[in-house]
Amino acid sequence: MSAVPKVTLSGGLEVCRVLNGMWQVSGAHGAVDRTRAVEAMQEYVDAGLTTFDMADIYGPAEEIFGQFNSKLKSGGNAVPALQSLTKYVPRPGPMERKVVEKALQRSMSRMQVDTLDCVQFHWWDYKDKRYLEALGHLSDLQQEGVIRELALTNFDTQRMEEITNKGIRISSNQVQYSLIDQRPAARMQQFCLDNNIQLLTYGTLAGGLLSERYLGKAEPNSRAELYTASLSKYKNVIDAWGGWSLFQDLLVTLETIAKRHDCSVASVATRYVLDRPAVGGVIVGCRLGVAGAGQHISDSLRSCSADLKLTEEDLAAIEAVTRRSRDLMELIGDCGDEYRS
Repeated sequence: MSAVPKVTLSGGLEVCRVLNGMWQVSGAHGAVDRTRAVEAMQEYVDAGLTTFDMADIYGPAEEIFGQFNSKLKSGGNAVPALQSLTKYVPRPGPMERKVVEKALQRSMSRMQVDTLDCVQFHWWDYKDKRYLEALGHLSDLQQEGVIRELALTNFDTQRMEEITNKGIRISSNQVQYSLIDQRPAARMQQFCLDNNIQLLTYGTLAGGLLSERYLGKAEPNSRAELYTASLSKYKNVIDAWGGWSLFQDLLVTLETIAKRHDCSVASVATRYVLDRPAVGGVIVGCRLGVAGAGQHISDSLRSCSADLKLTEEDLAAIEAVTRRSRDLMELIGDCGDEYRS
């Protein structure tokens, strides 16, 4: 098995280019068996997928990581290095240093770590400028060694520029990026390239909709069909982008490309985003401990393998479909604006 490619963030942390996303243990994708979730993590690590992405608001995600981390260390054998990226998502309110410190201490306690590999900061309301105060404290805590990498989640380009102009060094920004949502290419990509900031992307498989499973299928609309938070969320994105008929055209094109490369539609969709400028890694959701949820490890490994190379012909075929879509930058705004409308 070839090694999973890594990318080095600006503070020196090496992370896998395919990250294991833990939003799906938050409860919005089905009940989670914590014991099974911890057990399931081993399969990803054994495959070389050692980077886990979580948040303080993802239900038990940090605690599940902590239990797995502790179990690994107590095993006595050589332990592979894990990378744990979490998020700090405060409600608007006072952002004194003690508030920020308390939140980070809680995450460290849950994750059973002495320092945080990466803290990705999210803020709900740009009108409330206390996000700059919070980031100032986070930057100080980084200098003190509490945090290795300071990053953002769902910030737009304008605010990223404002933050970096304050002298705060940002390693990455986690944003939605997929074949159906290419807003990062409009403005953010160039800013990131100019400032050594990596994009870590989610929604790249549209909650599972970008797969053979939905090829040739009638449009799902009911809650029974859109039975997870991801499916419901990304079906709305597809509706805004161009609708189910255009999405079917995209799936047909992706299946043709996938057959040419002997891989899945999901691998093609992931590879496309991995190859975009400024993209450091793609976050693929893991339904750890959710009954009936399959693992997609082989697709993830194939998508980042050196021998999967999308050709000019492949890219032209994809663009022939995507250029017929609506402009999501115009409809929604820059990355993250969907959380602040």
